[in-house]
Amino acid sequence: MFNRLKNICAFLLAITLVSACGGGGGGGGGGGITPPPPPPTGGITRTGVAIAVGPITGFGSVIVNGIRYDTANATFTRDGAAAIQSDLAVGQFVVVTGTIDDDNSNAVATSVEFDDVVEGPVWSVDSGAGSFVVLGQTVLVGPDTSVDDNCPADLNGLLAVAAVEVSGPVMADGSIAATRYECKSILGEMEVTGVVNNINAGAMTFEINALTVDFSGAAVDNFPSGAISDGDPVEAKGVSGGAGAGDELIATRVEFKGARFADDEGDHIEIEGFITDFVSATDFAVSGVPVTTDGNTIYEPAGFSASDLGPNLKIEAEGEFNSAGVLLATKIDFKQANNLRVTGLVDSVNGDSLIILDITIATDLLLTRFEDKTNADVDPLRIADIFAGDYVEVRGQEFPADSGTLAAVILEREDPRPETELRGFVEVGGVARPTLTVLGVIIMTDDLITEYFDGRGSNDDLPMTPDDFWAAVAEGSLVDADGTETSVNTMFADELELED
Repeated sequence: MFNRLKNICAFLLAITLVSACGGGGGGGGGGGITPPPPPPTGGITRTGVAIAVGPITGFGSVIVNGIRYDTANATFTRDGAAAIQSDLAVGQFVVVTGTIDDDNSNAVATSVEFDDVVEGPVWSVDSGAGSFVVLGQTVLVGPDTSVDDNCPADLNGLLAVAAVEVSGPVMADGSIAATRYECKSILGEMEVTGVVNNINAGAMTFEINALTVDFSGAAVDNFPSGAISDGDPVEAKGVSGGAGAGDELIATRVEFKGARFADDEGDHIEIEGFITDFVSATDFAVSGVPVTTDGNTIYEPAGFSASDLGPNLKIEAEGEFNSAGVLLATKIDFKQANNLRVTGLVDSVNGDSLIILDITIATDLLLTRFEDKTNADVDPLRIADIFAGDYVEVRGQEFPADSGTLAAVILEREDPRPETELRGFVEVGGVARPTLTVLGVIIMTDDLITEYFDGRGSNDDLPMTPDDFWAAVAEGSLVDADGTETSVNTMFADELELED
């Protein structure tokens, strides 16, 4: 059982990456989590083995997928080496193995494993698209991305960083939806996890997306056939390479990262990720793990159904492996886009909620990713550590819909700055030049002072004339305002940008 679970974890840590073998195109799933609290999922028959795959949202034990796992007797590994819990950080995509009761209580971890998807120098940056390329792997940065304090605030600054370590699930096209990235001051051993393509046995090379891997001098481990083949999920590590497209990774080790589930019947799993291979609502994969549904599958939030499933959607699937090694989902949770953001001074804190700009921000200890980026460096940060006057950035979604309440997915406390930022959708009746209304906040402008920008599509902060901006903005438009809070629910925008 132990070896089998280790194989499962290795398979999942590699994000399995069967995605390269299929899966349709389509827009990227919007990241995010369904706001708290999740209902119990009673009725699931446990066999004593449970696996959770997803980003860490908090500590005090380890919280993954809205469940707190007791780690008092757990072992920890980071990139295959022994570690301790303090070596991990919120946002890192991990695999937790252990046990859990039928009602999702009494969760106890026996192991917690973290493995990055790619670590190496940044080849290029596309700040307009919110992405960068590391060792030929495209990394998408969005509202669900936590960024280490050692990283520059601007993506273009990553070009001057020695190396970046990226964690997160992989989409159907092989791009990585980063849940966290960290910056390194020294370029050490580089590594990349992905699917082998275009193997050249004579030259002893293969490709992982845009990276060529030379394995002529590498140790080749754990391949069932004894040799590397196209379609194999692998992890390649090397000590040389470059910081530009066309450079190779000279591998010192290539390890097979696949596994099968034929003997895992009854094991419980909760996995968050993208639908990478979609045939039908009863035949698809989440981050490469095969999933099926039946008439008893529950879909959340309310209003979603099997007909909403499709490639590249971000979901959480929960259930048990059947005799064929396929996850029979008892619940599918559609992850909602976290397009909203507010940054500013906290006006007040009331229980699990806080107020900024008269916006109520709801937090949840199990689902909100708290992180302290001030010199106080409180770890783990809790809502009880947040006070009026603190400067915070909150990212999340409006829940319930049209309520004006922001359900916080990420809350970061930062060193105070004079700027206030609000990103959200223009309300019905909210366009009244020279003002916009977003989440109940009145955004004031002055065409002689306010700078207008277009960030839609491939545009990268393209300047707009005031008239062009006001002709384009409408009810439902996503806008990002940077400026100064002037009263309880009013701010003046020095900069105002249209977003996708």
